[in-house]
Amino acid sequence: MIHLEHINLVVTDIDTALNFYRAAFPHWSLRGGGEGSWYGKPRNWVHFGDDYQYLAFNDDGEGENRDLSGHQVGLAHFAFVTQDLDGVIARLGKAGFEVDKAGQDDPFRRNVYFIDPDGYEVEFVQYQSDLPLQRNRYDA
Repeated sequence: MIHLEHINLVVTDIDTALNFYRAAFPHWSLRGGGEGSWYGKPRNWVHFGDDYQYLAFNDDGEGENRDLSGHQVGLAHFAFVTQDLDGVIARLGKAGFEVDKAGQDDPFRRNVYFIDPDGYEVEFVQYQSDLPLQRNRYDA
């Protein structure tokens, strides 16, 4: 079996990034960090997560993230499943982040999209069914 262990995100400021992700994942913590360089540029890094998965943040980011309304090659978004979508929305709202867009109306799932401080689109989805045929359906 294969599962996703981590996502490595280049950011401009680790503390600013952590403000967003701590609100979304209050049960996660810093798992480690350090200093290094990437192709000659110094950077700090941290791992933020639980015992099984985490987000890696590197603070050597420059410029803007890709235009999410455009068609450039690059990351469109990444998503997390939650059992409490309203709780995620409330915690992020309290931390100063608003829903960027709502997901599609669907009887088997609710989802919303946020934009993190570095311009990454993050989806949170709550499934209303345990049946894969309903959870994973799509209109072709």
